[in-house]
Amino acid sequence: MRHVIIIGSGPAGYTAAIYAARANLQPLVIASSVEFGGELMKTTEVENFPGFPEGIMGPDLMTQMQKQAERFGAEIVYDDVVSLELDGPVKAVTLGNGDRHEAHAVIYATGSAYRKLGLADEERLSGYGVSWCATCDGAFFRQKSVAVVGGGDSAMEEATFLTRFASKVYVIHRSDTFRASAAMLDRARNDPKIEFVTNAAVAHIYGADLVSGVGIVDTVTGEERTLDVTGLFIAIGADPRTHLVHGVLDLTEHGTIAVEGRSSRTSVEGVFAAGDVVDPTYKQAITAAGSGTVAALDAQHYLETIGDAARQTVAAGADA
Repeated sequence: MRHVIIIGSGPAGYTAAIYAARANLQPLVIASSVEFGGELMKTTEVENFPGFPEGIMGPDLMTQMQKQAERFGAEIVYDDVVSLELDGPVKAVTLGNGDRHEAHAVIYATGSAYRKLGLADEERLSGYGVSWCATCDGAFFRQKSVAVVGGGDSAMEEATFLTRFASKVYVIHRSDTFRASAAMLDRARNDPKIEFVTNAAVAHIYGADLVSGVGIVDTVTGEERTLDVTGLFIAIGADPRTHLVHGVLDLTEHGTIAVEGRSSRTSVEGVFAAGDVVDPTYKQAITAAGSGTVAALDAQHYLETIGDAARQTVAAGADA
């Protein structure tokens, strides 16, 4: 029996683990068998995480977070959660290898997954010109031409932000109508650096080691052409990883897990949520980390309120 199990190993999960471990809660972190470390494992240099004035590579940042959590006593398991039992005072987590772990509290920090175009070279060039975060990577494209794919507010925000660095920003959208709000759309249209390419879909991403261009297809005529860009920002939305808690935890209209106010408390007592899985807006590593702090402190307070009798059932370092 554990004090707390943390599901997820991105900035939120590892920060929660650091705080929980320092509070002697001996957290077990389920880090995933494939996507451990979260989206930052797919990022190259991170320049906007506090404490690293020269920047740090995404995988290196996550490795340091993991080591810090382990230093204080967190245990990391590289497997995937296949089912959850969250009702009642004892929560159960079953893994792909069949192991079943129990705890008095669970922190759910599985993050979100950016929607992808589904192109062959999308993954290969991820971090090498293909990005899903202008705030993270925009500064690498100073005085260069880039493209943004999407037609919603996120795409307009990404394009407008990128004009701070890029010399030219193309907005590629498969239609000539947009989901973006009028204000966001007008701002982008009035920016001299932004050019709209409508009725167009990205069919190819070119480049051996770095993006060198994108091939687009006219959705009306079928005509193909190439845009000479060195960066492609995909802004077609993201989906929070909530499939394990559908019908168990309350969700918001955005599909994220609903929490009470600024806390991490979900609709089920003893279950807390943190990171992008509760955040439809900011989706930054630093905000996720702060959210992980909140979840760990909320879980610690919860464990204190349930009394010594429950806590004493935890066998140090042992699994149920």
